[in-house]
Amino acid sequence: MTPASNADFQALQGAWEQTALEDNGALNPTDEHSAPGAITTISGDQFQVVTVDGEVLLAGSFTLDASTAPKSITWVDSIGEDAGKQLPASYRLEGDHFVFIAADEGMPRPTRFSTGPGQTMRTFVRKP
Repeated sequence: MTPASNADFQALQGAWEQTALEDNGALNPTDEHSAPGAITTISGDQFQVVTVDGEVLLAGSFTLDASTAPKSITWVDSIGEDAGKQLPASYRLEGDHFVFIAADEGMPRPTRFSTGPGQTMRTFVRKP
């Protein structure tokens, strides 16, 4: 892992709250993988999305590469309809703000932070 990738990997560790969602070009649609107040926790290369009631909405793992432009991250869900699929994504990480845009498996990795068909973009802020 490059020094830049390792720095981003370390910076992602911890709890994040989703503040915005864009899916297939629609802003903040109904989404089965998030809920008001749900927290995404990143620990090592694993992630888990949990509601305020403790229900696990999504879990999986990721790899990232900060040397690409834009920076790239690949999500692999361990539960749900995308379980086992490699979802190519790009990300921005600036302090306590994290944004990623992911495409469906088999699609090209998104290079713009605006969604089209088969793409989802999530925006997070770090929880203290």
